[in-house]
Amino acid sequence: MGDLRNTIRVIKERDPAATSSIQVALLYSGFHAILGYRMSHWLYLHKCFFCARLISQLTRFFTGIEIHPGATIGKGLFIDHGSGVVIGETAVIGDNCTIYQGVTLGGTGKHTGKRHPTLGNNVMVGAGAKVLGPFTVGDNSKIAAGAVVLDAIPENSTAVGIPARVIKRGDKKVENDLDQVHIPDPVSQEFCRLQARLDALEKMLSEINEKNDE
Repeated sequence: MGDLRNTIRVIKERDPAATSSIQVALLYSGFHAILGYRMSHWLYLHKCFFCARLISQLTRFFTGIEIHPGATIGKGLFIDHGSGVVIGETAVIGDNCTIYQGVTLGGTGKHTGKRHPTLGNNVMVGAGAKVLGPFTVGDNSKIAAGAVVLDAIPENSTAVGIPARVIKRGDKKVENDLDQVHIPDPVSQEFCRLQARLDALEKMLSEINEKNDE
């Protein structure tokens, strides 16, 4: 019960739109998802795996947030909005973290055992970010919206981009060759490659036809 009170308090502190504890308890899907997770995780630890998954899937149906009952989540997690959030079985989340909508803490399919990421304390993961693999995001770090994180992030860092790179550690910017404003469009690049290949094939075909006409 104390943990649920703390979760409500955390939501009220971090969300300016939360006007009362009753509002949070009744209307916030992030709170309902954490409540469902706490119940399913208890069952999971007591090897009631079917009941644990049943509760987690019902919670996903009603909230749009999927948290595997095997995940380990510390105190003070705030899932803001929450729709589309996925947290894998071996994910570990430290205390006082914030996760926005569309975030995935998932695996790459290349690992066994520990397959999902570990978030340290006070980590913020922006909307739509994907953190994939069994590595650690250090304490007090921030993952930008839409980033795809495939490697460990040091503590007190800010990571952006696809794949994500650290652009700031503490108060200091990190020099790298990634232009976060003019990121090339991979789809456009692929179309350009295909167009170049098509032009080459058309030229080759034209030369063959000319030889045949001779």
